[in-house]
Amino acid sequence: MSDALDTDPPEAGESASNKWRDGSSRQWNAFLREREEQVFLVLTLLIGALVGLLVVAFILVTERFGARLYPAGGAAWRRLLVPVAGSLAMGYLLYRFFPDARGSGVPQTKAALYARGGRISLRTVIGKFFCTSASLASGLPLGREGPAVQVGAGIASVLGRKLGLRPEKIKALVPVGAAAAIAAAFNTPLAAVLFTLEEVVGDLHAPVLGSVVLASATSWAMLRLLLGNDPLFQVPQYQLVHPGELGIYAVLGVAGGFVSVAFTKLLLWMRARFLRFPKKTVWFQPVVGGLMVGVMGWFVPQLLGVGYKHVGEVLNGRMALKLMILLLVLKLVSVAMSYASGNAGGIFGPSLFLGAMLGGVVGTVAQHFLPNYVASPGAYALVGMGTAFAGIVRAPMTSVVMIFEITRDYAVIVPLMISSLVSFFISSRFQKEPIYEVLAHQDGIHLPKAETRQQEGQRQVVQAMREATEVLGADLTVQQALEKSKAGGIHAWPVVDERGVIGVISLRSLQRANSDGSADKRLSELVDPTDFPHVHPDHSLHLALDRMGASQLDLLPVVNRANVHQLEGVVTLQDVLALYGVGPNESE
Repeated sequence: MSDALDTDPPEAGESASNKWRDGSSRQWNAFLREREEQVFLVLTLLIGALVGLLVVAFILVTERFGARLYPAGGAAWRRLLVPVAGSLAMGYLLYRFFPDARGSGVPQTKAALYARGGRISLRTVIGKFFCTSASLASGLPLGREGPAVQVGAGIASVLGRKLGLRPEKIKALVPVGAAAAIAAAFNTPLAAVLFTLEEVVGDLHAPVLGSVVLASATSWAMLRLLLGNDPLFQVPQYQLVHPGELGIYAVLGVAGGFVSVAFTKLLLWMRARFLRFPKKTVWFQPVVGGLMVGVMGWFVPQLLGVGYKHVGEVLNGRMALKLMILLLVLKLVSVAMSYASGNAGGIFGPSLFLGAMLGGVVGTVAQHFLPNYVASPGAYALVGMGTAFAGIVRAPMTSVVMIFEITRDYAVIVPLMISSLVSFFISSRFQKEPIYEVLAHQDGIHLPKAETRQQEGQRQVVQAMREATEVLGADLTVQQALEKSKAGGIHAWPVVDERGVIGVISLRSLQRANSDGSADKRLSELVDPTDFPHVHPDHSLHLALDRMGASQLDLLPVVNRANVHQLEGVVTLQDVLALYGVGPNESE
């Protein structure tokens, strides 16, 4: 009897609590259905304010901890050991607890928008903030703007899911958080809107434009309230001394284009090398970048950290030519190594640093030979920032507006446009794919191109795909695969291993390998897991047909955008034809 008395009240209380929660949830869902647009508007303002607060904290933490860990007049051993210790500790945390917090943050944000239904976990937000803050405070020469984008988008995603918004509304909140982060990180609200639409969303006419503008303005207002309205860099008034200077700015654009290509190719090549190492080495790979930065920082302390203080020195003509050249070379190599080895941090800020040093070099040399026709080197450093940004990040409109907002000087626009467009053209010519897309591709994430995003309304692969009922194991030999293939009526099969799909092989290829004396070869030796024919569910059917023709296959695996090895189904030539009503009649 006493047992019943002891247990009944908690059960009754728990039941009442559950009923209350269920009732509240139903009321909230009903309210949300009626007032979703109003809730979205209020949430946009809240996201702008929260992201603004977090970015301010980001700025203060990285700057103040960095000043304590390796002070300007401190011992040289600090500049060596602090980056090594920081990268080693953060490497373990990223490997053990926060695997999605590595790298820049912009490719991961785009992946969340296009491949993960707008989902960024709270753990990733916390890990990105903490690990990037610690990495930058320990002297790694990466940027904070890209990570801020992922943190801002993550906050928006978490809030949207907690409030029970529909999936399409959660996806719409991702660029809202990203814009708020850029606006506060650079104190450039208009450039934040452009960058979000130009780079993250990929559509300047996106329906979320209004929300993006509102969040950007709110975040900027929060930054101004807490840190004042000082621009990121204090820049002297710009003036065009002689019309012939525009030719020198074009030369700067050429130099910026080639520096952008060199940086991009070096970073991507290094990262591809690191990705080939065994998975068990991932946790200590970042220390390679930390060690390189520490050794360089021992001799050149200006290399450590984000480096905006030294950018300010160049913009105001207070840095020697030799030091600018040295920092340009060392920063390019150290940023590429730090990022490629797996540290948390972005390339947004470093691209501005590289551009400032390059512009300062070009301006100093031009002033030496043409002192009466050339403006101060600081003007060229300023234009160089936008030039390198346009070449590396491939967002030329954002680069022009961002530098304009930093200087608040209209006179810089024309030289900046000339130099940025020249750099953009050269970079696009020698590095076909933008850096963020290649970084995502290296991680097995296939972001949709602009053409794919514009194909809404066309027939897509998802309408014709079917379940992958017949696959071949990667450990099968050619002979075993041929024997197994006799049971089915298809002529190509996905090849899978423990990772998922790693390729596709046709009956013709198996027969050829068998006749060439390779009957004992395993299928894993005949396919390339990094580059195999495939399609995504949102691809158009005409693209699927193009790829079938190019690869001479009548079947293609359909894979997930967030993980190229995740098999979601297959699409066959017969399926495509049947969808259009021209396939064989099964009743005959």
